[in-house]
Amino acid sequence: MIKQVIEFIPLIFFFIFYKMSPKTFEIMNHSITLGGIYTATGSLIITTTLVVMIEWIYYKTISKGQLITLAAVLIFGGLTLCFKNDLFIKWKAPVINWVFGLTFLLSAFIGKKPIIERLMSHAIQLPSSIWHKLNMSWAVFFMILGSLNLYVAFHFEAIWVDFKIFGSLGLTIFFTLVQVILLRKHIQPVK
Repeated sequence: MIKQVIEFIPLIFFFIFYKMSPKTFEIMNHSITLGGIYTATGSLIITTTLVVMIEWIYYKTISKGQLITLAAVLIFGGLTLCFKNDLFIKWKAPVINWVFGLTFLLSAFIGKKPIIERLMSHAIQLPSSIWHKLNMSWAVFFMILGSLNLYVAFHFEAIWVDFKIFGSLGLTIFFTLVQVILLRKHIQPVK
């Protein structure tokens, strides 16, 4: 539970700095601007890196999802800051969602078990056909969520960050709850 909370810290900092009106300060003959998209992006890079380091120190492992997220933050965030263009950071969430969707999709054809079964079979048991349907539903969900993030980023820029943080999270929670409700009748006790 604590691990999941810690993973939200970068988004919280991103949200706070993005919502701040940019203010420029003079410190030792250098202008420093705090607030807005570029400060938010910088904070996202720093806090995501710190979260991954903490995960490594505490758990001695880093999840593949965290590595994908870190890589995307470093690439898209770095390009955003380097070129002073928020276009790059807007592509981060869609690309991450599409990578997750593609991973779920390909796992149905590579290996003996789909990725959702590999991730969750320690907690619940389902018939093979249900694992495959569940896996495919998550693949489709991530593809749609990535496309929706992209659409909002470029057509509703004023609410983009709100949707990215709260809309995506809300949709994921809703989708998860629907999955749990649909799976209840198929769940078998773990042996």
